[in-house]
Amino acid sequence: METIVKGMDGIEEAATIIQRGGLVAFPTETVYGLGGNALDPDASRKIYAAKGRPSDNPLIVHVSCIEEVEPLVSAFPKEARLLMETFWPGPLTIILPKAEIVPHETTGGLDTVALRCPENRLTLRFIKASGVPIAGPSANTSGKPSPTEAEHVLHDLSGKIDMILDDGPVGIGVESTIIDLSGDTPTLLRPGAVTLEELSETLGREVVVDPAIIAGGVSEGVHPKAPGMKYRHYAPNAKMALVTTKLLKDKDYVVTEEERRIADEKVAACIRTMVEEDIAKGLRVGVICCAETVARYQAKVHGSDVDIRVIGSRQKPLSMTHELFRILREFDMDGVDQIYAESYSDRGVGFALMNRMRKAAGMTELLAD
Repeated sequence: METIVKGMDGIEEAATIIQRGGLVAFPTETVYGLGGNALDPDASRKIYAAKGRPSDNPLIVHVSCIEEVEPLVSAFPKEARLLMETFWPGPLTIILPKAEIVPHETTGGLDTVALRCPENRLTLRFIKASGVPIAGPSANTSGKPSPTEAEHVLHDLSGKIDMILDDGPVGIGVESTIIDLSGDTPTLLRPGAVTLEELSETLGREVVVDPAIIAGGVSEGVHPKAPGMKYRHYAPNAKMALVTTKLLKDKDYVVTEEERRIADEKVAACIRTMVEEDIAKGLRVGVICCAETVARYQAKVHGSDVDIRVIGSRQKPLSMTHELFRILREFDMDGVDQIYAESYSDRGVGFALMNRMRKAAGMTELLAD
């Protein structure tokens, strides 16, 4: 049975568990990870089993500093080092050709390895104390919303892992950005808090967006090169739909104040109508809205069968990424049957937010017009 240890007190015990082939959940600035020795094939198999994760879905390998990268890769391009020096420790995962020392069980059978140095003091000390790189996908049941608190890990993985290092709620709330530098063209495989714009500016050239991000996943039969590219992810138990307007989609949310007001009211009116219809069917409904629009729901939608949650302010996208997975998990606990959520801008960090929301909704997006 796993133990939860708060703060730095559990680091030595956690390192011993890793060295013996066990599993330890650990905090990062993005979400909680489920860690095992990345160089031990059996430990990686245990991670897949604990999560119920398909074995062709690669694991991210966590290191405590740039110097620990070189033994793990067969090529270390200058662009990779530049990104590491700019964004590490931080929410950026970089894919490079792997060295022989990294087993295919960790990389999902691929000849590349996904590398990250997390911005969490406790976890950096945990990795260093373990003496090995840590393979660590999100510490949740595969396909479900990622864990942003230790209690979320306990809910999903109780009895399946050895220990949970608890450092309180995470800061960012969505998984790291993933960029592939194993080929000639830098390619974004998953958006995160390090934005596409920041990557292109740092590298001084265009970073291509993998088509799977827009399509909602890779095609059947295609081997995913990074986590979250193929299988259903971030999904609550309830059905979920996003709602927007044609104006916002056409203009990518660059609108006048009056256009914004009209669009907000159209979206709110559409969601209110669907909520009332679902309540009449005996369903329990959840609504995800922002601080700027919540009054449009609170003033006009009432009853014990509707649960209205504010995800944050659209002026501060990181406030929204921070709350998303927690809200989805709370809807699950409350027994919500249907969720309606406003759509937001894809610009900057909004790209990561909307990527997770679209996948949680099964790519279902409705027009309010």
